[in-house]
Amino acid sequence: MAPPLGKRRGNDREDDRQPSGTTRRSLLAGVAALGALGAAGCSRVATASSTSGGELLDRLRAQGIVRLGIAGEVPFGYIDKNGDLTGEAPELAKAVFKRLGVDNVQPVPTEFGSLIPGLNSQQFDVVSAGMYINPERCEQVIFADPDYQMLDAFIVRKGNPKGLHDYKDVVEKKAKFATGTGYAEIQYAVEAGYKQSEILIVPDQVAGLNAVEAGRADVFAGTALTVREVVKKSAKAESTKAFAPLVKGKPHVDGGGFAFRSSETRLRDAFNAELRKMKASGDVFRILKPFGFTEDEMTDMTAKELCRG
Repeated sequence: MAPPLGKRRGNDREDDRQPSGTTRRSLLAGVAALGALGAAGCSRVATASSTSGGELLDRLRAQGIVRLGIAGEVPFGYIDKNGDLTGEAPELAKAVFKRLGVDNVQPVPTEFGSLIPGLNSQQFDVVSAGMYINPERCEQVIFADPDYQMLDAFIVRKGNPKGLHDYKDVVEKKAKFATGTGYAEIQYAVEAGYKQSEILIVPDQVAGLNAVEAGRADVFAGTALTVREVVKKSAKAESTKAFAPLVKGKPHVDGGGFAFRSSETRLRDAFNAELRKMKASGDVFRILKPFGFTEDEMTDMTAKELCRG
């Protein structure tokens, strides 16, 4: 997921729809109800562990359930039309936590910008939203190694009439540029020379598609995966070829993974150990492939190197 600073959603349109036709407002409300049922009998969250590395893994095993912070974004983590939790990150979380002795997961929905604050205030145990790993976030939480890597792509009108293939094109051709609140793509466009004050901010890739189709934007920038998935049913728009944005003049590849509270190194390390085994066996790709991920988007990058920037 693209946002770099723990922020994502805007207020451009409250009723932007997920591909299933469910409104974002009803989706979040429905998951909140599920979360409330799952939390019955536990009115308070345990305070942070004072022991070295944290005690959360032991508590999760004893409880048999882990609370996952999600942001309702297809395909990273969302509730499907049947009311079931799914997405690349929740499905991977189910598999990893089962290997760790925790059989059940409980979704806790929030806006993307509230994921890190919610994690640190113990509203949930893990961020399971395909969150990009970068230096700013690494100052607030700790990450498992990324489970995928990702390039950028654009949503443009059919035929790409303005010939927009990267951020330099957007600047040179003075295109109307849109992306999501807090997306990494904001920084990439600004680095290419686009004025941040002129960027159209929308809630997500669905709203971005709507903006391009309606002519309110010439281009919407997002992850290659979300862009290519969202345009599949569009008769007016298409996705461009994936490309690496430039950061400090060099091509940059992002990676997304799970976030944990800084005190819970023991849980993060145990999660990482299982994740590495699943990468080696091909299980990670098997789980992510149904959500549109390709073999080229599997990665051996580490959180440590992404945290360095």
